Amino acid sequence: MLKTLLFLLASGKLGKILLTGGTMLLSVFAYAWIYGLPYAVGFVLLIFLHEMGHYVAARQRGLNVGAPTLIPFVGAWIALKDLPHDAETEAYIGIAGPIVGTVAALGCYFLAQSYDSRLLLALSYSGFFLNLFNLIPLSPFDGGRITAIISPRLWLLGVPILMAIFFYSPSPLLIYMALLAGPQIMCAWRYDPAAPENAFYYSVSTKKRFQYTVCYLGLAAFLAVMSHDVHEQLEISRGSRS
Repeated sequence: MLKTLLFLLASGKLGKILLTGGTMLLSVFAYAWIYGLPYAVGFVLLIFLHEMGHYVAARQRGLNVGAPTLIPFVGAWIALKDLPHDAETEAYIGIAGPIVGTVAALGCYFLAQSYDSRLLLALSYSGFFLNLFNLIPLSPFDGGRITAIISPRLWLLGVPILMAIFFYSPSPLLIYMALLAGPQIMCAWRYDPAAPENAFYYSVSTKKRFQYTVCYLGLAAFLAVMSHDVHEQLEISRGSRS
């Protein structure tokens, strides 16, 4: 055991484990205070798996990346110490999180059906909605990183979506995300595809653009349908128990 700890410390991996594990525990305690421990554990695991999708994808592309960090009621992220060199790599990393997160939510959904578990059904809904929310076509959301492969100007479509969500359900988190998105919106407004730096970074084949577009739209549609259907199931379940 001591040798393992010394190896992890020497390789720099112990700090990553402590950072990820510590922020996960903090998140569990925070969410458990409001939603209860079982839901909190499941929800944090869903977020962790989403972030691990980004982490593994970044490592597959040879990027130096930090361990996932979770902040309760704010979100989670991985620190890219090496930035993507092109839009395709950024889209690849961006879409990996929602794909893995969707698979995890599906796992909860099928288990909920098998064991008639309202807890697992609620977790599946959270997973579907969380990943759908992250597909908003606006950076720093995952959707912004994915749609940039088509054109950064698509980020402008994310503005009314974010505003509509805020008016429907006001939240300080949405204000925070809007502040983060502000500089990216200006970049999208001023985007010049002929600029040398843009021509290089966003130089992607038409086939690749088409593949990511189909994947993005298909994933968004699937998550929207599942979020709606599972929400309906939860409402029916709630009514039958009242």
